Amino acid sequence: MNKRADLVLSGRVRLDGEWRPGEVAISGGVIEHVVAGRTDTVAERRIDAGDALLLPGMIDAHVHSRSHVSEGITAATRAAAAGGVTTIVEMPFDGDGPVDHLERFEAKRELVARDAVVDVALLGTVAPGGGWSHAADLAGAGACGFKISLFDTDRRRFPRISDAELIDALSAIADTGRTVCVHAENNEMVKALIARYRDEAPRDPLAHCLSRPPASESMAVLTALEAATYAGARLHLCHLSLPRSVDLVRWYAGDGLDVTLETCPHYLLLTEGDMLELGSRAKINPPLRTKTAREGLWERLADGAIDVVSSDHAPWPWECKSHESIFDNHSGVPGVETGLPLTLGAAWADGPESVAQVIDAMSRRPAERFGLGHRKGQLAAGFDADVVVFDPHRQWRVAAAELHSNAGWSPYEGRAVTGRVALTLLRGAVVYDGSDVVGEPGGGRFVAPAQGRP
Repeated sequence: MNKRADLVLSGRVRLDGEWRPGEVAISGGVIEHVVAGRTDTVAERRIDAGDALLLPGMIDAHVHSRSHVSEGITAATRAAAAGGVTTIVEMPFDGDGPVDHLERFEAKRELVARDAVVDVALLGTVAPGGGWSHAADLAGAGACGFKISLFDTDRRRFPRISDAELIDALSAIADTGRTVCVHAENNEMVKALIARYRDEAPRDPLAHCLSRPPASESMAVLTALEAATYAGARLHLCHLSLPRSVDLVRWYAGDGLDVTLETCPHYLLLTEGDMLELGSRAKINPPLRTKTAREGLWERLADGAIDVVSSDHAPWPWECKSHESIFDNHSGVPGVETGLPLTLGAAWADGPESVAQVIDAMSRRPAERFGLGHRKGQLAAGFDADVVVFDPHRQWRVAAAELHSNAGWSPYEGRAVTGRVALTLLRGAVVYDGSDVVGEPGGGRFVAPAQGRP
């Protein structure tokens, strides 16, 4: 008797490191098989994607949906669906206060159930002054990890964990078995340089880069690595912008520390020189770096030294980015919708090793790092049927008016791109059809990590 499935997708699949014509069969929201060639499976529906790539749904490991009230989970997850992202890992630093105790976590989980178009995993955080006592409760409620900052971005919404408290915070999180994500910038150095350049060159966009020199990142990376080694914590370094930072992480990993790192599309695609044209639209923390640094990140990505590529989606409304002084503007850019096509498109031109690494860095590896690897991040039998059809040859230009974030702007406005998402499926249901987001709020789910140590 022929096998049966709800849906069969045909296109090109990656098997044993090679792209081959093949098919993905889906039943009950789960992948039944991924095979080369065609089978005689009886399907209620078939979609022929031609030469397009069939990819696992992307896992964006760094999304700020609620830093400002103007975005929210619905807009961010609609943008995610259009960008081939089927699960976001949501940051805990919300505009109405950090997700640092059980009541706030449960309230956010309810928002996800009501508002999400794609699936959402939630990070918690720990407040300065002993807030790490809530870590066990947050992990028990389903937090897939924790995020802390070594830089004092906002004392209410995004506070700093000082060196004096760092070991206690990391030790408490280590006891939960969850991964701790760290924003690594040296607070004292950056604050002093901001004060200097705010007086000397407030209207020069490059003053933002000068106020956060490479040493401000690498020194904080070392602090996090040493503290995590002492505390026995599972460490994930967020949005690293420097090849040197990558090399430091790899050394500690070789020395036995359980550590991973991420970089972001903007560090792979832009340089500090773009600040002159883009101004506050390219203001990000850490800042954009040199062309040499950008090339070094690509080399390390192709070599497998970079574990994760995430968007660091921070969709501030334009009024937060339109001040004359570069230092009065918020830091961050919208990116959850453009991250896959921009990065994979660039990797396609760079060569097959970069392509394979980008796909894994945006799917399998973040899923595994945050305890979701039992059901997310792979195009394989038994996994959630989260599938992206990606056309590597389709040419288009970024237009903010066509994107789905509420930010209404993009640092990539007008950029020519080769490669675009043609279809996004969440558990076998189409949520983006290549033109419109057809998934509805409430269709996405809260996803918790597997039981035990991720």
